[in-house]
Amino acid sequence: MKDHATFFSVIIPVYNRPQELDELLACLSNQSYNTFEILVIEDGSSISSKKVAEKYQDKLQIHYFFKENAGQGFARNYAFERAKGDFFIILDSDALVESSYLEEVNLGIKEKNLDLFGGPDKDHPSFSPIQKAISFSMTSLFTTGGIRGKEKNVGGQFHPRSFNMGISRKVWEATKGFKITRMGEDIEFSIRSLSLGFKSALLPKAFIYHKRRTDFSQFYKQLHFFGRARINISRFYPNELKWVHFFPACYLIGLFISLLSLIVIPSIGKIMGLMVLLYWFAIFIDAIFQSKSLKIGILGLIAANIQLIAYGQGFLEEAWKKITNKPS
Repeated sequence: MKDHATFFSVIIPVYNRPQELDELLACLSNQSYNTFEILVIEDGSSISSKKVAEKYQDKLQIHYFFKENAGQGFARNYAFERAKGDFFIILDSDALVESSYLEEVNLGIKEKNLDLFGGPDKDHPSFSPIQKAISFSMTSLFTTGGIRGKEKNVGGQFHPRSFNMGISRKVWEATKGFKITRMGEDIEFSIRSLSLGFKSALLPKAFIYHKRRTDFSQFYKQLHFFGRARINISRFYPNELKWVHFFPACYLIGLFISLLSLIVIPSIGKIMGLMVLLYWFAIFIDAIFQSKSLKIGILGLIAANIQLIAYGQGFLEEAWKKITNKPS
């Protein structure tokens, strides 16, 4: 008897990004595995993606929905309720995928008998130097970004992230989807799903090319939000706040103390300053090694500092709100 072909529902929330959606749909129209539908959820955008979705009606089984803005978590729930697939795949609209992406997902979930999966992200040759630098920073072990692409998170099973995540229909039926819509909604969802006994793993070959932010200002805002989100997750699961999550905040505090020490106690300030410079040098060399580019090495060092400082600042601000019981 022929095995039942897994029917996938590919879910793409979109907010004011029609051009990026167009590029992702172009990738999905060239998949070697073709048993799937696509649900585009326009989450209250002021710049519509409807015409982009209609452009692919003859090439893809695509469904376009518009709803009032409520955040990406609830946009995904909206899609879950309407999806027909055996397995739901969530992609960010700023992603690109290879033609073998769905085939790799199908092989991976069957070989490992998975209920949830996550895939890694990387930069594409067409990305701008700043995008490549940001991608380096978000995947480098020197910034703690590299822990996202490991088989297990710090202290437990792998927690899929929503830029490249898949769940079975059983997971949706048991969890009823995302409980919060922002501030770490994907990590909260992963932790809750695993607590119900579902099996998760990283599928290294099911990667995406992730555009992320296109300039350092946007990147700063995004990482500041990520820092806040980590504390927000601890409101639900206090034990999930691990030592590694404190690193950006410690870096920010250490950087401030080293600068202050140069004025107050120069001898100590010089030692701390040297340690910072050695750390920067390690990031710089790693960025050059990964990218084979001196320019990306310089930009990667800048991106790493923005990531650590922005995340650390958001982390400390939200931690203070939690300690003082102030609303988030």
